[in-house]
Amino acid sequence: MEEFYIRCYTVSDEVYYQEKQSFRQLLLWAFLLAIAIISWYALLSSLLLSIPIGTKPAPLEVSLLICAVFGVLFPIFFVFLTLEVEVTSSSLTYRFFPLHLTVRRIPWSEVVDARALTYHPIREYGGWGIRIGAGWKRAYNVSGDKGVIFTLKNGRSVLFGSQSPEEFLKSVERARSGR
Repeated sequence: MEEFYIRCYTVSDEVYYQEKQSFRQLLLWAFLLAIAIISWYALLSSLLLSIPIGTKPAPLEVSLLICAVFGVLFPIFFVFLTLEVEVTSSSLTYRFFPLHLTVRRIPWSEVVDARALTYHPIREYGGWGIRIGAGWKRAYNVSGDKGVIFTLKNGRSVLFGSQSPEEFLKSVERARSGR
């Protein structure tokens, strides 16, 4: 099940909306777990049982590296991978941690239009994560097929996946109008 939280604030706080989403899809985690188990099995079978995997087994150093990357680091990376979006009175801020270590901002003066929508993540953007589609389209999404798309003055569009796109859009409209 998708893990997320949403907080709405009053105007005096200058934060209208906040949403944080993490990758919690069962199929994704089953895939990551399978890769981790295979890498650990390959390492342990060659290290402890002296049973090499394949006809031309890799040296122990390579097996250790593969196990460290796919058996430890890759799953840990996905545990911490989160999309954070915040609507404030001055801008839309976002961060795809740990890929973005700092918060990124889109000032309201750069936004021409915003609308909630249902989209096709695979067909339109090639999947989930930080994605670039045809025609200057960019998407930041974790799961699902709903979000808010922003059209910018420079002609580009940016989509943010959301578990509550209607609330997200209402917060954007309030922030842009100064209410």
